[in-house]
Amino acid sequence: MSNKNECVILLHGLGRTKYSLAKLESELLHDYGVVNISYPSRKHTIEELAKIAVGGSLSKCLDSYSKVHFVTHSLGGILVRQYLSEHHVHKLGNVVMLGPPNKGSELVDFFNKSPFLERLFANVNGPAGRQLSTAADSIPNLLGEVDFPLGVIAGTRSFNFVYWKIMPNKSDGKVSVSSSKVQGMTDHLVLPVDHTFMMRDRRVIRQVKAFIKDGQFENDS
Repeated sequence: MSNKNECVILLHGLGRTKYSLAKLESELLHDYGVVNISYPSRKHTIEELAKIAVGGSLSKCLDSYSKVHFVTHSLGGILVRQYLSEHHVHKLGNVVMLGPPNKGSELVDFFNKSPFLERLFANVNGPAGRQLSTAADSIPNLLGEVDFPLGVIAGTRSFNFVYWKIMPNKSDGKVSVSSSKVQGMTDHLVLPVDHTFMMRDRRVIRQVKAFIKDGQFENDS
């Protein structure tokens, strides 16, 4: 069923662009208005990026649509949590997060073990990347539980052998299944997909559509 009076905001992950979500955008455009922008994910902190990416996207659709949904990949989910912790969006619909480091990423913890690796990681991923550890005082953990309809899709497959060796057994190569969870979420789904490409997987796209429409994932994935 078409919901052209509703908008879906897409937010990519760290070091990516809007083109990483192009397939998902194309699928959603059949039924919704879609806002899919690139933002400078490696140049600012999470707090700053939330204003740029989430605030900037909302300015493009709040006045034109009756309801606004979010679909995010990785860091994009933390930006939504950060923004909603400070702002009330009265037209907010459902939120779907793909591979979100809701409790941080063990991969960031690994790079933080030595000054050399920490500097290397920071140079590549910028300020926001450094804020994604699993430490109790990291941004994802300080944000606390969510109070909006949220469906999380986590992956259990990785095509990066090095990251696969570093990460816990059940992970998508960058975020573990356990770290994708957050208190207050509505639904949680685990699929055999990789962090980098999960947003292009047909099963993921089908479940994204289901949660946006009904506020829950389909039982048969």
